[in-house]
Amino acid sequence: MIYAQIFLAFFIPGILGYGGGPASIPLIENEVVDEYGWMSVNEFSEVLALGNTLPGPIATKMAGYIGYIQGGIFGAAVGIFATVAPSLILMLGLLGFLMRYKESPKVKRLTIVVRPVIAVLLGVMTYEFFHSSSEDIGSLHTVLIGGVSYLLMERMKVHPAYIIVGALIYGALVLS
Repeated sequence: MIYAQIFLAFFIPGILGYGGGPASIPLIENEVVDEYGWMSVNEFSEVLALGNTLPGPIATKMAGYIGYIQGGIFGAAVGIFATVAPSLILMLGLLGFLMRYKESPKVKRLTIVVRPVIAVLLGVMTYEFFHSSSEDIGSLHTVLIGGVSYLLMERMKVHPAYIIVGALIYGALVLS
């Protein structure tokens, strides 16, 4: 029974919390504090503060922690799944819809239009990254890090994780 309660406590805010984690936090608080009485308001605020210090989505971190406290490892898994289930269900539904009509001329035109838009958005984002990097650390370092990264990834096929670690080390030693 506890696993069903954990599921509902995080599934309902996942459906109703339009706007992501911050929008669903009051809904999660209502379920966890008022509906099921698993925590006091002070305990919930401490969990929220702890969750905000860690990287990643707040709702899944809270679901994992509260689920673990209430139902152990399986409770944590249920809580995390319940948090992402609404998005997962919607994505699968939309994917089924898209696959059903993938041969439609309208869907093909949509795909043709969306690809360049995504490319432009990625290009703008890259430009903004380079522009802010040039202002923060200087053009020489920006071009050096970008150029070396390009050569290592594209020419020498080095895994991007190693390049990121190398850039962090370079920044810590040279730019600090």
